[in-house]
Amino acid sequence: MPQRVLVVDDEKAIVELVAYNLRREGFDVLTEYDGQQGLKRALQDKPDLVVLDVMLPGLSGLDVCRSIRHETDIPVIMLTARKDELDRILGLELGADDYVTKPFSPRELVARVKAILRRVKRPTDKETTEPEVVEHSGLKIEFDKREVLLDGTPLPLTFTEFELLSILAKNPGRAFTRDDLLIKVWGQDFFGDARTVDVHIRHLREKLQEDLQSPRFIETVRGVGYRFKEL
Repeated sequence: MPQRVLVVDDEKAIVELVAYNLRREGFDVLTEYDGQQGLKRALQDKPDLVVLDVMLPGLSGLDVCRSIRHETDIPVIMLTARKDELDRILGLELGADDYVTKPFSPRELVARVKAILRRVKRPTDKETTEPEVVEHSGLKIEFDKREVLLDGTPLPLTFTEFELLSILAKNPGRAFTRDDLLIKVWGQDFFGDARTVDVHIRHLREKLQEDLQSPRFIETVRGVGYRFKEL
């Protein structure tokens, strides 16, 4: 079965361009032109990925992203105007997995779609020495089940947040640079920057109820990146 991508944008020319290039690569493509219908389609049809414009009539792309993330773990790529950095950051904070700035290359967008779907389809490669479960200070991570509990309460992590936490928790005490994490989580062909990692780590820390002055789990390594506290 071909993987299904939902494209939501109020500019018909952009929708047709994106849909054409995705179909050329073998994807099944659904299209919508406003926020309300895009959200309805995403929740009903459960596509493998959503390409979502920020500026939409009826319901903004940011609101659609927030609602999608509240209900599902479907990956979301946001389309934003090049000057609207605030929208990009807001999109990432709401749980978007990636963003592409307009005007964009259709080839670049297709590459982003493929990169995200590859990592969703194939979990991080495991070594025989890797743990199946990590427990630390009230946090329990079951990697095979992709479940995280904090003091017995399930945490609703996005796919990207779980991948980040998994990489850090499987290597306690090891400092990862932001570039390390970009490559391991987003892949070699990701076009974003280190701020993408920072936004997702901040979101993850909020869900982990971290005190940044005395973190229980994820420490900042000044001038380097992040590490999971040693057990």
